[in-house]
Amino acid sequence: MKVKLVFAVLLFAGAIVAQGQGFQRRTVEERVKHVMDTLTTVFKFDKNIQDQTSVVFTDYYKAADKLREGLPQGERPDRTQMEKLSAERDESLKKVLTEEQFKKFKDEIEPALRPRRRQG
Repeated sequence: MKVKLVFAVLLFAGAIVAQGQGFQRRTVEERVKHVMDTLTTVFKFDKNIQDQTSVVFTDYYKAADKLREGLPQGERPDRTQMEKLSAERDESLKKVLTEEQFKKFKDEIEPALRPRRRQG
């Protein structure tokens, strides 16, 4: 009987601990590295294009983090502000990427880079 009670308490405690773990957002550098690894693999960028693209994404992620500052965890920034940031990023990318590369980025790569929502 004691073994069953201890097991039930441990199981319950484990469930509580598992539910309490929060989501930790990756740093700007980690997100840029992930994007650049993907883009470099797909497009075979040279060093110059890599550097220019990296700057574009670093600026974008820093600006997005600035919008999230002060918001409660899990709350999203204003959609219009995020769309404006994305449009600015896209304009900068158009200056670096070819038209074909940009189209492929928008149609295939960008959707794959979006974080997956957890089912709950």
